[in-house]
Amino acid sequence: MNGRRRAACCLLLGIGICRVGAAAETLPPPGEAIYLRGVLRSGAPLEAVRGDTHMRSDGAAAACVKCHRRSGLGMKEGQILIPPVTGQYLFHPLHAASDEAPLPYVENSRTNRNGYTVDTLARAIREGLDSDGKTLGYLMPRYALGDADMAALIAYLESLDRTGIPGVTDKVLHFATIITADADPVKRAAMLDVMQHYFADKNTFPFPPSPPMRSSGRTLYTKSMYMAQRRWQLHVWQLTGPASGWDAQLDSHLAAEPVMAAVSGLGGSNWMPVHRFCERARLPCLFPNVEVPVVADQDFYTMYFSRGVLLEADLIAERIVAGPTSPPVKSVVQVFRAGDSGEAAARILEVSLKSRGIAVRSEVVQGGSGAALAAALRGADGADALVLWLRPRDIAALGEPPAAPGTVYVSGLMGGQEQMPLPVSWRSRTLIAYPFDLPDRSRVRVNYPLKWFSIRQIPVTAEQVQLDTYLACGILAESVGHMADVFVPEYVVERAEEMLDHRAMTGPYPRLSLSEGERFASKGGFMVRLSNTEGQMIADRDWTVPN
Repeated sequence: MNGRRRAACCLLLGIGICRVGAAAETLPPPGEAIYLRGVLRSGAPLEAVRGDTHMRSDGAAAACVKCHRRSGLGMKEGQILIPPVTGQYLFHPLHAASDEAPLPYVENSRTNRNGYTVDTLARAIREGLDSDGKTLGYLMPRYALGDADMAALIAYLESLDRTGIPGVTDKVLHFATIITADADPVKRAAMLDVMQHYFADKNTFPFPPSPPMRSSGRTLYTKSMYMAQRRWQLHVWQLTGPASGWDAQLDSHLAAEPVMAAVSGLGGSNWMPVHRFCERARLPCLFPNVEVPVVADQDFYTMYFSRGVLLEADLIAERIVAGPTSPPVKSVVQVFRAGDSGEAAARILEVSLKSRGIAVRSEVVQGGSGAALAAALRGADGADALVLWLRPRDIAALGEPPAAPGTVYVSGLMGGQEQMPLPVSWRSRTLIAYPFDLPDRSRVRVNYPLKWFSIRQIPVTAEQVQLDTYLACGILAESVGHMADVFVPEYVVERAEEMLDHRAMTGPYPRLSLSEGERFASKGGFMVRLSNTEGQMIADRDWTVPN
C-alpha cells in the first residue's frame, strides 16, 4: 500500500467511519451524500463560499456534482475547464514512472500540477489552494468540512475510479437494445433493421484510429492521448411473458452479456420495469422508443426524447383550459382501450383538468368489436369536449361524428400522426396533439435519415420509431467518439447530455437539450389540424411548452 492510500485509511480508521460486515456493504459510500446532495454525515447542509466573492451557497446548490458531474470527470464549457476529481486524476504524480499506467485522456484535465496528497487535497477543498499552493479559480467553492466529513468525501472521490467496465474490451464495445414483450412487432422489426444497419456501417467505415503517442514524461497522460478503434457489438434483449418476470430476465441478460449501455429499445404500455432495472444496474439507457416513459426526477441513467403521451395529455389540457372556447369547457369525456398507452395519458389529463374544476369521465373500450367503440362514443353525449386515445384502426372506424361535443382532441402518437386515417367529416372539429416539429419545418432534418434508409434499402414501416432509433444511434456514436478511452457509465450519460446541446441534426424535434435534473430532451409540441389534403398539418398555435 503506498503512502497516500495508507494515510487515507489511517484517517478513516481514526475517525471511526469505516464500514464492516456484510450488511453494511449495501449502504452507499459515506461521502456520497456530500458529493451528490450536499448533505453532511450529520444531516446538516454542506456550506460553501464561492472563491473570493463571499457568495455563499449550501445544500444541493453547493454539492460537488454541480460542476464535477456524477462521474467525477468534470466537463468543458467553452474556455472553462472543470477538472476530474476521481482519485486517479487527483493523486497521480506529475512525473510518472515510465512503467506506471497512464491516465485515460480527458480533455478538461489539468496536466501542470503535482499530484495531491490527502492533506493538500483537504487544503484545496477548504482553502482553494491547489497541490502546488496556487489559488484555484473563483468557480471552486471553499467548503466548511470537518475532519470526518472531509475523510468521507475523499474516500468517495477515490471510489469513483472505475476499472473493468462491463461491456468494454480492448477491441469491442458491447451495447444492448431492450424490447418488452408487449412491444409492437412491426415497430420491433423496423427498429432492429435500422440498428443492425447502423452498427454494420459503424464497423465497416470506422474513423481511423490516431497513431499512439510516445510519452515525453512531461504530462500526465501523453501515452493515452489516442483512441483505439473498437468494434461495436449489438445484443438484443427480448423480454417475454408478464412484466413481473422482466426484472429477473434483465438481470440474466446483463450477467450473460455485459454491456456498457442500452441504446434505443422498444416498449409497449409498460416501461417501468426496464427503467427501474437500468437505474438499479447503473446502466445508461439512451432514448428508448416508448409512448409512456417513466417520470422520476431523481433518476439519472435513462434519457428520453420526450414524455410521449404524457406530454400530449399536458398539451391537450392546456388547450382545453386556455383555448378560445365559448362557453368554456366544463365537462370532458375520454375514450381509450383498457391496457393501452392511452390509459396512462387519460389519468394524467383527468388529474390536470379536475384540478381546474372541469368534470372528466372515461369511456373504456373493451374488446375489439366496432360496436364497443360506438358504445363508448355514445357515452360522450352531452360533454363539451371529447378526447380520443385510439389507434389508427379505431380512428378509421369512427364513422360520422356526433352532433356534440363540438371539439375533439386526438393523440398524434397513438393515432398515426400525418398518416392518421381521420375521416374527413371529423377534421374541421379535431385537434391533434403533436409533440414534434411541423413536417414542413423538419423536412431537411428528417430527409437525411430517410435518404440513409433508402440507400440501405430499409423499408419505412414505422417512420417515427425508425427516425428516433437513427437519432439515438447517432447521439451514441458522437458521445462515444468524444470519450477517447474513458468508458465510465456515468460519463456515457454526461457526454450524451453535452452532445444534445450542440447537435444540429435533431430529427423531428426542433431542439434537444437536457439541463440538470431533466431526462426529457424535447419539452413541447403543437396542436394541429389535419387538412383535407393528405398528410398536411396546420398548426393551431405556436410551439407550446406546457407548464
